[in-house]
Amino acid sequence: MTDHTDITALVDVEHGRLDGRIFTDEEIYEQELEKVWKRAWVMLAHDSMIPKKGDFLQTYIGEDPVMVVRQKDGGVKAFLNQCRHRGMRICRVDKGTAKGFTCTFHGWSYDLAGDLVQVPRQEATYPETFERGDFGAVKVPRIQYYKGFWFGTWDEDAPDFEEYLGSAKYYLDGYIDRWDGGMEQVAFHRWVLPNNWKFMAEQPTSDMQHSEITHVSAAAVLNKGSDAADRTKRGTVPVGRQFFADYGHGGAWYGEKGAEVPNTGQAMQQWESQPEVAEMIARRLGDDREVRGHLNIWPTFMVLGNYTIRVTHPRGPHEMEVWAWTFVPKDAPEEIKDSIRRDVLRTFTPGGMFEADDALNWEEMQHVLKGRVARDTGYLYQMVGAPIQWDEGCYPGGSSAHVFSDNAAINMYAAYLDMMTSDSWEELMEKRAQHRLGLEPAAADR
Repeated sequence: MTDHTDITALVDVEHGRLDGRIFTDEEIYEQELEKVWKRAWVMLAHDSMIPKKGDFLQTYIGEDPVMVVRQKDGGVKAFLNQCRHRGMRICRVDKGTAKGFTCTFHGWSYDLAGDLVQVPRQEATYPETFERGDFGAVKVPRIQYYKGFWFGTWDEDAPDFEEYLGSAKYYLDGYIDRWDGGMEQVAFHRWVLPNNWKFMAEQPTSDMQHSEITHVSAAAVLNKGSDAADRTKRGTVPVGRQFFADYGHGGAWYGEKGAEVPNTGQAMQQWESQPEVAEMIARRLGDDREVRGHLNIWPTFMVLGNYTIRVTHPRGPHEMEVWAWTFVPKDAPEEIKDSIRRDVLRTFTPGGMFEADDALNWEEMQHVLKGRVARDTGYLYQMVGAPIQWDEGCYPGGSSAHVFSDNAAINMYAAYLDMMTSDSWEELMEKRAQHRLGLEPAAADR
């Protein structure tokens, strides 16, 4: 970052203001790659994407291309998709099954773990001191498995993934840990949008209000569909709850414990209401755990109520690449799975009605920020009328008494600020404890 750029002057947590430069500045973006994307836990894959030994896929951590590979022993390893010789991708195929990988530039070959196993003409052209073991692909040093998903981080000092989740674990489990047979992905889309990656991260974290404005026409059409969620049940009075966790995670849902307003399609609602399925969910999650709305695990692991699950990859300050999967309960009847697939297709895919609405907003926001006055004016986050509560009733973490609130967004950017200004996880954890929203400093030290 250049000497004249001070991130602390651009994120005003106390007054709920953001300077537009955090969405446009190249130097800030470079710092994000260092301080956010090299430090955070990022979703790499789900078991259903790489079910057999030798199965692999390419993904990203930030802008770094990463290979995720099922090992012969059933485990998973990940490594930088960059040949150590001249920097070409080790593998240029998006996904598949392999016994090893050979760089198409000079033929260096790597095994499923990313270890260098063959170098053309090694004996004739390299010195005796050259050891293949010294030049394997750069490994993702920390990988953890969580209820079907594999997460990775470049930072060896990062806390364990469940500690990183914190109170968000309760809410994430409500989506992904409901069924004995787990989940599987049945569809995948990816596309590029001309806007900063934080715009999409913010929306499932906190912004439920936009839905009644931005999506009013789409909701009116979808409510007539037999397999869509009935959004008319949400009413006009603010209901539900918004939550947030220490490291920037957040989400919200309509309804309250015991009086939930479904966010899933009607076919899934009917299936889950069957006594044997309802009993299974209650056994796994406890009583009244219908907390499925929108959720983001910072930075960009997003789970939406209709089982759109996505990650976004940054592509500079002005562009992001969206990878979105449709997930279904693995043991559900085929007609239920197909109903979920069709609902996602109509809503949160490149041709989905909600997705088109959102993309237009973000594109226009990014375009407006080309103006210098617009960047200086920035954005307001002052919808804080619902007070912050901590560990309220059955809801762990910070939360607000209904969905229409900026509290989770402010928490996300507060965590972002702490991450951007910390040189280590130890320093970051200390700052997050000190800066908990809605708590006096003494209470935050509990």
